[in-house]
Amino acid sequence: MKKLEEFIRDVPDFPKKGIVFKDITPLIADGPAFKRVIRELHGHYRDRKIDKVVAVESRGYIFGAPLAERLGAGLVIARKPGKLPAKTVRESYSLEYGTASLEMHQDAIEKNERVIIVDDLLATAGTAHAVRQLVLRLGGKLVEFGFVIELSFLNGRDRLAPARIYSLIKY
Repeated sequence: MKKLEEFIRDVPDFPKKGIVFKDITPLIADGPAFKRVIRELHGHYRDRKIDKVVAVESRGYIFGAPLAERLGAGLVIARKPGKLPAKTVRESYSLEYGTASLEMHQDAIEKNERVIIVDDLLATAGTAHAVRQLVLRLGGKLVEFGFVIELSFLNGRDRLAPARIYSLIKY
């Protein structure tokens, strides 16, 4: 059986020169590998009494939706500004290659709901930190962050301390 890392493709100079993009499309294109990712995430969270899975636009949706279904939890989506139809809360953040903002519906998380935040990649943690701020602002209790890939050399984990972090693949 191939290691999950073997399904990740490096794309140099994307989205800009000097960045090596970790492409998950070969992983999700392989049915058994994709199933294994969801099974491993589910195995880690199944006994944690999760109320909501917050999935981050856009690749986080790929993993968050099937995980939420398996956990019997609700799915909350963090989206780019202007994409959600009801009242939202917004948080801005820095990326390795620019700045951005994310929004969630104001009523997406109820006070004290147990939440995990799921995304494909932890790099510098700008996105993850912004989503954490949204969850906390709405009154959710952050149980943990779950990532498919963690780029340890960028020290994103440090920015998210003291939060718990689970990642399947580390570089």
